[in-house]
Amino acid sequence: MTDPSWRADDDSASRLLSERHHADGTAIAERLAMNRTGSFEWDLDARTLDIDEAGLLVFGLDPETFDARPGVVLERLDEPDRARLDVTIDGAISGGSSSYSVHFQVPLEDGTRQWTHVQARILRSADGRAHRVIGVVRDATAEVTHSAFVLDLEKRRRRQTSIVERTTAAMSRAVTVDDVTAALTGPGGLVGIGADGLALGLVENSTLKIIALSGESVEVLQGLGSGQLDATLPLGDTVLSGRPRFITSLGSLIRRYPALEPHIGELNFQAVAYLPLIAQARSLGGLALFYRQRTAFSADERNLSLGLAAIVAQSLQRAILFDEEREFATGLQSAMLPRRIQEIEGGEIAVRYHTAWSGREVGGDWYDVITLPRGRIGVVVGDVQGHDTHAAAIMGQLRIALRAYAAEGHPPATVLARASRFLAELDTDRFATSTYAQVDLATGAVRVTRAGHFGPLIRHTDGRVGVPQVRGGLPLGISTDFRDEEYPETRLDLVPGETLVLYTDGLVEEPGADVDVGVAALIHEVSGGPDGAEALADHLSDRLWERWGSGDDVALLVLRRSPDLGSPRAPRLHQYIHQADPQGLSEARSIVRQALTDWDLADLADDAELVTGELLVNVLLHTEGGAVLTLEVLPEPVRRIRLSVQDRSSVWPRRRTPGETSTSGRGLLLLDAVSVRWGIEPRGEGKAVWCEIGPSADRGRRPTAAG
Repeated sequence: MTDPSWRADDDSASRLLSERHHADGTAIAERLAMNRTGSFEWDLDARTLDIDEAGLLVFGLDPETFDARPGVVLERLDEPDRARLDVTIDGAISGGSSSYSVHFQVPLEDGTRQWTHVQARILRSADGRAHRVIGVVRDATAEVTHSAFVLDLEKRRRRQTSIVERTTAAMSRAVTVDDVTAALTGPGGLVGIGADGLALGLVENSTLKIIALSGESVEVLQGLGSGQLDATLPLGDTVLSGRPRFITSLGSLIRRYPALEPHIGELNFQAVAYLPLIAQARSLGGLALFYRQRTAFSADERNLSLGLAAIVAQSLQRAILFDEEREFATGLQSAMLPRRIQEIEGGEIAVRYHTAWSGREVGGDWYDVITLPRGRIGVVVGDVQGHDTHAAAIMGQLRIALRAYAAEGHPPATVLARASRFLAELDTDRFATSTYAQVDLATGAVRVTRAGHFGPLIRHTDGRVGVPQVRGGLPLGISTDFRDEEYPETRLDLVPGETLVLYTDGLVEEPGADVDVGVAALIHEVSGGPDGAEALADHLSDRLWERWGSGDDVALLVLRRSPDLGSPRAPRLHQYIHQADPQGLSEARSIVRQALTDWDLADLADDAELVTGELLVNVLLHTEGGAVLTLEVLPEPVRRIRLSVQDRSSVWPRRRTPGETSTSGRGLLLLDAVSVRWGIEPRGEGKAVWCEIGPSADRGRRPTAAG
């Protein structure tokens, strides 16, 4: 767009130039010289350049020797500026423009460079041909310098604003003291605050503890970090005085703190800002920022450093308070859980507890192991509704009450019913979920019930994981309110070497995810984990830690019945087959064949596999529970195997004579045909059908009442 000041025809332009050259020429020349602004007329046809004295002064030309050639001006310019001026003028003239404006530098006699600004009007004939250029030329050094200064100042201010914004954002996300140090020393930390190194120290009683170091720092030198507050060292002096120190050279640093002189050769920075960290009139510590290239701190840079220190101090104060609250909450919670788990005969128990990471917002999860009459043990996990100290307090009372009811020897159903009544009578509106099991490790019998909680998992000796269908009732407290304190029990069998896993919902529940996904992940890790209770608990902790970090508490209890492997001369295995697990029958037969092959008794595998299938099918079809298969080698001169299938039914099988078309009734006949001896024995609530297979002259012995 054409500048309005140049909207004039050729005659008016000529009159303007005539006035500048002749009318009161002396005054105009003095005024233009004062402003270092001149005018020019360039005749494109005649190729002459007419410049007044002020314009010649701007270009650094001598009026006495100037010969009106345009090239004289161009010859004074450096090649880049000359090229830029040529491109600008040629482009304006050939492109049909009516004006142009350009800045360039003119070298002066004293060796300095002057920024020059030309603003010109292109005069054209009726056919559009350019024939004259008139304009002004002025010294723009002060303007450009000021503009560059303003731009640089604005750039610095934007950078400072960016530093403050990044630091504020990082500190706003910091919850703990460790989070604060990670934000300062992690990726982008030093870049974010514009330093080459930092040291962060916290005051603890009368000592200074360096909790964060990054990049270059005095505090990395031995003996100059954590310890008693010492005013002869810079960070200690800053903390004690409460005043910032801005040091711009190593010399001034050594003069102020002579104790550093022996280490001067190890210091790789030029400037440092020591800043006190003060929040609510309390000195929290000090922050040191180190710079390799800086040699001065402007007022803005000092203010920026103090602003950063204030942000860090506020974040540290909040983080320290959080850590104190966290310590209080976790201390309360841990005080209400068993301090140690007693050793048990016939098995091993491991427990793990993960506390949610949210300040006082702790949960009410718990676990317990209870010694019961007649050599049994009780194991329990539970979760009180809510994530606060009230939930933790309720958990402590409920755990003690449930423990007392269990220790009296009551069955699981009665224990949970009384615990529900106890919770309902407390002055609270909270409810709780729980799973409780009585375990007899001598026999492997498990009686379990649950109150609105996840049922247990059972890891079998071959690594498979079963999910028993455990019956249960309403959550504790709610069941009493609804007058429904029924907690039906489920009977399980834990064979030697099998593991029972109890857990709370924090291990498998994640916001926005289906709980079945979490349960499947847990089953996968239980199956693939090591055998021992402690090792398996560690494995689950390590592999599921990310889930545990989701903000909820987790209680985990792992109970393993000791394996019964027999001896090298008489090995033994046990396997549990669920009543509703058809695949378990096929796997049991394969396990028997593989075991006999490993024990160098493969010649007995066909008979043993046949009997295994017959006895297990009989249990799965005619009883309401699963079966425990035991296979062992009898330590006799002539090696035999003993195969036993135990169930919980009190009905004994009887010998029948099946017809030609019958599909059942041949089980005992089969035992007579393939076994050396067989029999039936009472076992607790049920029975065991056993047989011995191997070489003998006395085959087909009929069983007595006890086998």
